[in-house]
Amino acid sequence: MDGATLKAGGVGCVERLLNPVRAARIVLEKSPHIYFVAEGAERFAHEHGIPLVANSELVLPREIERWKNAAEQRYLSVPAEFSGKLDSHDTVGALALDRHGNIAAATSTGGTLNKAPGRVGDSSLIGCGCYADNETAAASTTGWGEPMMKLVFAKWATDHVTADVGPAEVAPGAIQYLHQRLNGQGGIILLDRRGRVGFAHNTPRMAWAWRSEHETRSGLQSSENA
Repeated sequence: MDGATLKAGGVGCVERLLNPVRAARIVLEKSPHIYFVAEGAERFAHEHGIPLVANSELVLPREIERWKNAAEQRYLSVPAEFSGKLDSHDTVGALALDRHGNIAAATSTGGTLNKAPGRVGDSSLIGCGCYADNETAAASTTGWGEPMMKLVFAKWATDHVTADVGPAEVAPGAIQYLHQRLNGQGGIILLDRRGRVGFAHNTPRMAWAWRSEHETRSGLQSSENA
């Protein structure tokens, strides 16, 4: 999502795109629509120069083992309030601020282990998995998607960033709200056009990094010091 224009693009249920965020950006730039799924998303991306790959190229031995172990344990991924366990760890979110003060957001995920066929989570949905508006902030989220979709979580968080209340203050409050309202588990990163940064989570851990003209920082934050 582009915070300057509020243009946005998303793709979901794709099986032959090596980089879905590239496809989402093509949707943002080339289509009057915002969201494409499945074969239509792949066709649109291919028609605009993005090569398709065999689905087998996207299957990792590590994930096959995770799937086999889950099948042996008869484990099915369900909301945290039912299972007490959140098995989702491959979401990648990114926020950017350019020299002109414009902000942008992107989120990509491979999904949750053993999810029901056809289920789509929050990551690719504008306002839920990501949002960007120059007048407030940019956000990217990770975690169990259903509570985030119900709260339109990324949009909710950016709406609470003001000149006096920055991302560092909003992010922990957003995660607290997610948990108190719907027992949600997740994480969020926030950035505004002044370069203020915030992140928080109530999942076991969340990796993060940021880079500016003057500084580069990264870490793996555990829930004990979130």
